[in-house]
Amino acid sequence: MNKTNSVGFIGAGKAGCSIGKYLTCGRIDITNCYNDVNRGLGNGNYTGCDVTVTGYYSLIKEEARWAAAFTETEMFDTPNEVIAASDSIIISTPDREIKKVWDGLDKELIKGRIICHLSGSLSSDVFSGIENYGGYPISIHPLFAFSDKESAYKQLNNVCFTLEGHPYAVSIWEKILHSYGNETVSIQKESKPKYHAAASILSNHVIAVLDTGYHLLTECGFSEEQARKYTKTLVMTNVEHVIKDGSVSALTGPIERNDIGTVKKHLDVLDDNGKKLYRTCAEILLGIAKEKNPERDYEELKNIVGM
Repeated sequence: MNKTNSVGFIGAGKAGCSIGKYLTCGRIDITNCYNDVNRGLGNGNYTGCDVTVTGYYSLIKEEARWAAAFTETEMFDTPNEVIAASDSIIISTPDREIKKVWDGLDKELIKGRIICHLSGSLSSDVFSGIENYGGYPISIHPLFAFSDKESAYKQLNNVCFTLEGHPYAVSIWEKILHSYGNETVSIQKESKPKYHAAASILSNHVIAVLDTGYHLLTECGFSEEQARKYTKTLVMTNVEHVIKDGSVSALTGPIERNDIGTVKKHLDVLDDNGKKLYRTCAEILLGIAKEKNPERDYEELKNIVGM
């Protein structure tokens, strides 16, 4: 018989609430999980993927109360109550609070339990000394931007989670997430800053590029709404092409065509910030263009955008 993997949360923000709700509502296939106790790992409770969320603790009691009601779980009065009730404890606080929470936990309760956080930039090393207490550290990060507490969980079935930490903890959470239909990628702790930079560029920095284009269109007579609406097909088609076929195949435009005259005209009409962004992107696009067209001489264009 499969026992329950119990998961409790310290912190009741958007990510913690959404993941807790997802774990209570998501699709479960317990056939993909197995018991690691015979290998001397864990506390004997991780024998299946029938996951139960135990509940929430938060310094802001109203947030914990809301999260518990939202997930139909329990509200805890202390972090140590979460530990006592759970096999995996997810510290779902802001990054700056994770170490503070860890330092304040009763380490005598840690043995055999998995201690998690949801930071994209921090590694599992933030749980310093955990090996001395018999616990298993892991960082779990969904490649997803949580927009709200109430509905974001509905989109998590298509999200990939990155896992980094103790092999036992990683193996358990691989099986849990795979049983919900999620893909996972294991990364090394040294890669966390680079990984998070990539996620930030793809999620946040791309907004700067879009916003620059939208502002240029408003200067040409578009309203802000029109700028977004009428470029939707242009933007979405190109992004879908990149995702489907890769950057090299998707690249078009004056950089790829080596259209020196057009690029000069672009630079002539941009302000200083626009020029910086254009040149930075153009230098990267030139590398992609050269890969796509190795026979083409981009040297003159390279000198222009590098000025």
